[in-house]
Formats: sequence, C-alpha cells, structure tokens
Amino acid sequence: METISIIGCGTMGHSIALSAAWAGMQVKMHGMNQQDIHNAKKGLQQKINVLCANDMLKKEEANHIQQNIILSDQLDEVIMHATFIIEAIPEILDLKKDIYQKIESVINENVVIASNTSGFKPSLLAENMQHPERLIVTHFWNPAHLIPLVEVVKGEQTNLATVERAMQVMKAMHKHPILLHKEIPGFIGNRLQYALFREAQSILDAGVATKEDIDAAVTYSIGRRLPVTGPLMTADMGGLDVFSAISNYLFEDLSTVSQSGTVLTKLVDEGKLGDKSGEGFYTWDADFSVQKNTEREQTLIHFLKNDVKIRKEKE
Repeated sequence: METISIIGCGTMGHSIALSAAWAGMQVKMHGMNQQDIHNAKKGLQQKINVLCANDMLKKEEANHIQQNIILSDQLDEVIMHATFIIEAIPEILDLKKDIYQKIESVINENVVIASNTSGFKPSLLAENMQHPERLIVTHFWNPAHLIPLVEVVKGEQTNLATVERAMQVMKAMHKHPILLHKEIPGFIGNRLQYALFREAQSILDAGVATKEDIDAAVTYSIGRRLPVTGPLMTADMGGLDVFSAISNYLFEDLSTVSQSGTVLTKLVDEGKLGDKSGEGFYTWDADFSVQKNTEREQTLIHFLKNDVKIRKEKE
C-alpha cells in the first residue's frame, strides 16, 4: 500500500484526507500554519459527525479515521516517508510550481506527485520539475469524501507506472477514477458542467424563463436521469437517429459565447457572488444556505450509501 501525504488542508485537502482514512489508509497532511490545521480539524470533525448521524460510520470507525490522519505545518516531516503525494493547494500556477520544487528537494525520484487541480494541464504544472514523468493530475470533486469521481489526467511526459499507481490509489480509496488520455482544459467533468452552465446563462439573459424554472428544468428532468445514464448512454437508449437529428438542427442555435453572460457579469461586478456573499442569482440568507447545503449533502449521502451497498455485494 502507498504511503499517502496531502499538501494543503483546506476544503479539498482535508476532504481528500477523510476519503483516504475512511478507506483504511494512514495519511499525513500539511497545513500552512496552526490556524490552517485548526480549521482542517474542525472541518474533519463536522464531516465525520454528519457521516455518523447518517449511519455511514460507527463511533469506533470514526475514532479510527481520526487517528489515521496526522496534521503538521512542517512540510519535510509530512513528505519525508511518502510514496504518493497529493497536492491540494490554491489554483495559483506559480504557487504549485514552487511547492513541487520544495517537495522534489526532499523526496526520491520514485515518489508520485498528484495534483488536485481542476483545470491546469499536467504538462504545464510539470514544466520546471526534475522528474516530470512522476507528475499526474487526480482531480477530486467537492465534497471529495462524498463524490466518487476522480479525473486522472496524464501529461505529455507522465510515465505508465505513474498512471497505474494513481489509478490503484484512487480505487483503494473507493473512488471511481476515469483516465484522460489527452490533456484538455477543464478535463471532462468541468467541460460538461460549464457547457450546461453556458446554455443556462444564455437562456436567462434572453429572458426565456426565470432562474427558478431554468434550474427546475434540470433538477426535475435530466438531473433525475443522469445519475443512472450519462449523456452518451442516454442517447443510445433514446435512439441515435433521434439524437443525431436533434443535434443537426439544435446545435446551430445553442450558445457559443466565449465569455460570461450579461446577468452573471453584472452580479460579479456588484460583488454578488452567491452563497459566500449572501446574494447571487438567489438570495442566500443563513436559513436558506443551511437548507440547500444540507439538501445537497443528504442527496450525495443517499447516492454514496447505494454505492457502498453495491461494492459490498461485489466483494
């Protein structure tokens, strides 16, 4: 089994650590300072409490998970004996390249460095590395402990051994890794997500429907269907002749804008950034925020329970 270290203990970092520890792995995690570490411990405890409340964890398992996660603000101490390092620091290219140089000065050439970037190409991240063949992207989705998908992206110089080890680690964490054979900005998930978001913005800007009805068009239709069948399988089930015919006349009318829509741009300019600022497309008072975040969390837990049930049946 690989020895896992995680660089960064923010929203994604501590959630990834929870995933690894939940799968029985011992994890060391690096925080920038003691406040960083305090916040990570608080976030871990909150997530573990929710899992216990939903019968996903027993008290003994929760205690074992917490014992399996060691936090430190000393980088050398965290990575010294690691064989597989996951970088989960902010999406700032120079910051990532700088941390790779620090890491490579400590570890040997056989240690894998996996970035949790949600958009940077691995070849770009590896530009200044001594051993670019060991750099790979493992893009977890937030919240990482509840969403199974991990996009594994190899760079131009990533070797086969690195790819195989990354896939094995993700499977050992009970994730569902998918492998991208070519580097593309945004990978797969974000490209699909933002294609939908672009069209939603276009419909809103054109005054076709309210924001509530645009969201309802997804949550009460394709949102119900896509957990079972993705877009390509859905097309197979509906008939490729039908989907081809619709594509041929509808694609011509779909949005092709290359920038954010009018309404979104105005909201951002006004500092209305959504849940974190209290207002965005919707008004996010404290009660509404708790309600919607809890609803989403409970839905993800429902799906995860089913995943766990299926996995145990196969074992």
